[in-house]
This record gives sequence, structure tokens and C-alpha cells, in this order.
Amino acid sequence: MRKLMYSLSELWEDPKFKYSSIVLGLLIFISILSYFSPYDPYKWYLLPTNQPPSLRHILGTDGKGQDIFWVLSFSLRNSLMLAVVAAVVSRVIALLVGILSGYLGGAVDRLLMALTDTFIVMPVFPLLLLLSSLIKNYLTPPVLGLIVGVFSWSGDARVVRSMVLSLREREFMITSKFSGMTVKEVIVGDLIPYLLPIISGGFIGSMMGAIGFEVVLSILGFVRVETPTLGSMFHWMINFQAMLLGYWWWVLTPIVTAILLFTALYTLSLSVNEYLDPRTRVQRIVVVK
Repeated sequence: MRKLMYSLSELWEDPKFKYSSIVLGLLIFISILSYFSPYDPYKWYLLPTNQPPSLRHILGTDGKGQDIFWVLSFSLRNSLMLAVVAAVVSRVIALLVGILSGYLGGAVDRLLMALTDTFIVMPVFPLLLLLSSLIKNYLTPPVLGLIVGVFSWSGDARVVRSMVLSLREREFMITSKFSGMTVKEVIVGDLIPYLLPIISGGFIGSMMGAIGFEVVLSILGFVRVETPTLGSMFHWMINFQAMLLGYWWWVLTPIVTAILLFTALYTLSLSVNEYLDPRTRVQRIVVVK
């Protein structure tokens, strides 16, 4: 526990980590408020339409007669859920394929890399558009996150494989093999610590990619835009011509939120990668001494 607190305090000294933590904490807090919403996000015209921000409706109302703040809370909750599902699925597949391929080699390596190359050259975006249109009525945020995760692991699997190929020839790996350690113990104890920067960076990158992809699908109308997400907020804002009609509060809410979310995720990725990178660890130890 003491080591964990020291690590967090060390990370907190990084302005990038501090900024990303504050912004993400605020956005997550807003998403949690959706559980206490006084309005049903699926019902329209409960309120006067296109009202500017006021004390009663701090972000105003939209053309569907909904309170924009509470719609935003549901949208953040669903978009973050989608992003986490996509990131977890893609990281698990990429790690399994990359580690097994690089560590075992031989026929396993050739088979897994053939599968990986198939996903790399596959026209993912058109396929996802087609799949989304076919199962549009069943495309909830978790399901969309699962689909995006299944199609977005191949590039990182190759990166993991190359790292494992480099690590397995080092002396500490050879020592671990001859000491009688099982494959599981070698992977967990020796490989995973070196792969942490790739895992963390890839996880956050997958979250950003999943949210961006959902926004594109929603704007194009290939998902259930009735479900509140950041993408559906863009869809309805464009569909109701909020920008042309001058409803700035409706236009700025999803734009500013998306900018804050993406910049926070990006700076968090930079900060965590720098902290976990073994080279920067050595530099920090030298500075402390």
C-alpha cells in the first residue's frame, strides 16, 4: 500500500497526469450523475425546446425538448462503457496472440501471425459499417464496444510479439526457463512488466479509437441514435441544424466534451507511458540519488 501511494504521489507531480486526472474525474462524475437523472433520456418534448442555459437547465435544452446536461450525463456513461469494453477486448486478444506467438514460436507463431495479418489487411471500416447496419437494432454500446475490440487488436499484437521476441533471448529469460519456471510464471513475472507501457498506451488508444468510431457511426446514422452517446449528441445537433439556427449551447456541449475527453485520454497515455518506461525509471532513480 505504501508503494502504491508513493507511485501515485510521484505520478501526481506530472502536470499531464494531474490535468488528465482532474478532467477525467469530472467527466466520470457527470456520467455517474445519470443514475440520479430526473428525466428519461428516451422521452422527447418533456421540456420547452431550444432554451438557452439557465439556473434550472444549466446547459439549456435541445430541439427534442430534453435537458442537455442530463443527456450529456447519459451520453458520457454509455460512451465510456463502450470505450472500456472495446479496450479490454482488444488488449486481451492482442496480448494473448502476441505473447503466445512470440514466446512459443514455430507453428504457433506462423498460425497466429497469419491470423493477425488477415485482420491487418482486412478493410475494417467498411466491414464495421456493413455489420452495424445489419444489426443496428441490437447495437447497444457494450455490443458495439465488443465488435470494435474484436476488429482492433491486430496491430498491437504484432508490437507485443516483437517485444517478446526481443525479450526471450535475454539472459534473465534464459535463466527463468532453466530454473524450472512454468510458461505462465515466465509470462506473468518476466514479460508482463516489460509490456506494461504497451498495454497502458494501447488501452487508452483503443478507448479513443472506439469513441471516435462511435461518433462517426452515429453521425452517419449506422447505430441506434436514440441511445444517448457522444455520437448521438452530434447526430441530433446536426440533424436539427443547431449550428445554422444559432443554438450555441447545443453545439458547444458535445464539441467541448469530446475535446476534453480526447485530450485527457491522450495526456494520460503520455504520462503513464513515461512513468512505466524502464528508461525513465532509471533516470528518476539517478536523480533521486
